[in-house]
Amino acid sequence: MTRWLQHPRALMSLTYAACLVLIALYTLWLYAMGYYRELMVPLFITLFLVSALLLHCGQAFSPYGPRAILLSSAYICVCSALHFELTHSLLWLGLPVAASFVLLPHWSALCLTLLFTPLWWLLPPIDSAMLEFPFGYVAILLMFALPPWELARRHALLRASDPNDSECDAYHIDTLKERLCNEFQRARLLDKRLAVLVLHLPQLDMAEEQFGSGTKRALLAALCSEVNSRCRDHDLLGRASSATFWLVLPDTSESGALLVRERLYRALSRRVMIETGPLEARIGVCLPRPEESFEPFVTRLARFSKTLKAPTP
Repeated sequence: MTRWLQHPRALMSLTYAACLVLIALYTLWLYAMGYYRELMVPLFITLFLVSALLLHCGQAFSPYGPRAILLSSAYICVCSALHFELTHSLLWLGLPVAASFVLLPHWSALCLTLLFTPLWWLLPPIDSAMLEFPFGYVAILLMFALPPWELARRHALLRASDPNDSECDAYHIDTLKERLCNEFQRARLLDKRLAVLVLHLPQLDMAEEQFGSGTKRALLAALCSEVNSRCRDHDLLGRASSATFWLVLPDTSESGALLVRERLYRALSRRVMIETGPLEARIGVCLPRPEESFEPFVTRLARFSKTLKAPTP
């Protein structure tokens, strides 16, 4: 199952093929039972799903077209079965609702489901079950609508409590500024030295555009691995922006920070990636000025980070 989840396109291909097989078997069952009048709609849906599968297999087509066809087929099939009274079970109403929340974004699925809600009252089985239908339909809607909200809330809570960046082994910008503020105040109170190295990866955006997010994560992992393995335990590496990192060096003078910069230059240049070649990094040193408060120092760090992003002439 994990192997299928790692290949969403193959999983969707299996979904289209399974839906096509099910509707074809349903069409054959109607033909065998002699329901010739009701046969036309499933036969049309079968051809509809064949076109969806072919569009999905074609590399030049958008994935939204086949998904819209599959979702439309679910609504048409359920409406047809209830209209011709092939079934009186309202359980089938959960099929288009489930398909909407699986194939569409959460808000789009919710709006589409609410838009089609008045349609179900026009069908014969629904009309005869006016008391039971609203409670069951609301229960189905809540069953599919509430879990994504709860999942988003849990992700937000985890993100707020997790100090690390979501893509690499470095501190998140909020945690980085908090730890940098603590080190800045400690250096001021104890008359210690403090230095910050600003590292910029110019290859990162290009690697994501040309080779995808996998190469981007590999570059981030390589940078964090090289920096963390060549720094002290109490040094702090954090991600300030998409391609910029701050390395906080407590109890470090300017000469010590320059030595760390040269050591990192050599280590990163020896790290060779298959897609992008040697790992390139622009590294600068930024020190707090005498009598400078924390907010101006962070502003100067951000301004210095922007200067490293500019291409060298």
